[in-house]
Amino acid sequence: MTGTTAAPARAPWGIYLIGAFAELLFGYDTGIIGTAMLSIKKEFPLTPATQGLVVSSLLLGAAIGVGFAGRLSDRHGRRPTLLLVGAIFGVGGLVAALAPSVAILVLGRLIMGLGVGSSAVVVSVYLIEIAPTRHRGKIGALGQMMVVLGIMLAYLVGYSLDASGQWRLMLGFTLIPSVLIVCALFFAPESPRWLVQQGRDGDARTALGRLGRGGTADAELQELHRVVTTANGNRRSTGDVLREMFSPALRRSTAAGIVLAVLAQTVGTNSIVYYAPTTLAHAGFGQTAAVTANISIGVANVVFTILGIALVDRIPRRRLLLWGAIGMTVAQVFLAVFTLLQSGPSAAGAYATLVGMIVFLSSFAFAWGVLVRVVVSELFPSAIRGSASGLVLVLQWFANFVVNQFFPTILATSAALSFGIFAVVGIIAVVFVAKLLPETGAGKSLEDVEQAAVQLAR
Repeated sequence: MTGTTAAPARAPWGIYLIGAFAELLFGYDTGIIGTAMLSIKKEFPLTPATQGLVVSSLLLGAAIGVGFAGRLSDRHGRRPTLLLVGAIFGVGGLVAALAPSVAILVLGRLIMGLGVGSSAVVVSVYLIEIAPTRHRGKIGALGQMMVVLGIMLAYLVGYSLDASGQWRLMLGFTLIPSVLIVCALFFAPESPRWLVQQGRDGDARTALGRLGRGGTADAELQELHRVVTTANGNRRSTGDVLREMFSPALRRSTAAGIVLAVLAQTVGTNSIVYYAPTTLAHAGFGQTAAVTANISIGVANVVFTILGIALVDRIPRRRLLLWGAIGMTVAQVFLAVFTLLQSGPSAAGAYATLVGMIVFLSSFAFAWGVLVRVVVSELFPSAIRGSASGLVLVLQWFANFVVNQFFPTILATSAALSFGIFAVVGIIAVVFVAKLLPETGAGKSLEDVEQAAVQLAR
């Protein structure tokens, strides 16, 4: 949402936090499996490939979720879609917690993944559309803040239940936040931008009032009408969206969004989040020590995400992403070389691996973790933002699925090889951000970004 010349109103951060709340379960469901897996393997016989399926089934569900959630949010609204997401999280957690077999556990994780993928696209779109320009980066990044808090919560819950091996409670805990999400969303307004797309100017004015911008509503509505028409919100098929994404006006933005989203997964971030206890145990920690050390990774993730949120509207998007890519690459090169030189598991190797993982995840957290989904959403015009972001994130989560399906097998074969592959992807990420990624921040409104993309295409 674009700022005006009027005095800025007080930002309703409570509403922004409610909008981001679904991402808490995104983080929890992705973070809890690492610790739960240590106990699941004691109840169900799992090969490395089956272990990968239990973990990556959530990612396959996420790929499906981002595909339909964008369309739902464009057709029925951001807020109703988020209500559905909260319910999906609860159902998935319940199925996984009660699973009598590996197959039902995989089904539960798949359902949870639908919620993860849906929240990944809808929360980002919702937040940047209700945010004023001067705070758009910070507010858009609140979703990622919730993700890392959810991961940290997962590590703490996993730590408290690991000794008793209660993995079912670890997974079933999802039900509590899911109920809170559904209840909280009744106090959040719909996106004014989406309401204008539907021709509901009166509701959009009311929503702006609830967002503390009633005094500037006329100017904001006028600006929205410059780029939004009533038909834009609900007359595009998936084919229409794809044609517009790859039209001359948006071709470069679409390519940039796809590459950025896929690199964010293939650089190895979620392999560290999902398999941290397994990787640390493989390096030389015992199970209890690995679960305990895992908490330090979660703390670093939270601290550096907070740092990223503080920097996101002060530093250009590309520069912050470049710094993060360099840090991730250095950490992966260190892990690959150090692991290659080790003759076997050891205390020194375990602590060196932990340090490398912390440096890597910190570098990701303050830059890529905060910005990737915000930038992907910013690259597309408002009329197709939900659908286009969802289609891009389908590819992101499919890449995530592939990486984490095979990571346990590669790790069991050679940890140095897995870190080396991620280091190569990191180098590609550095080059891409430095040379090819468009700038979408630096105080630009969403309308300015859209216009710049059109001018660039010409």
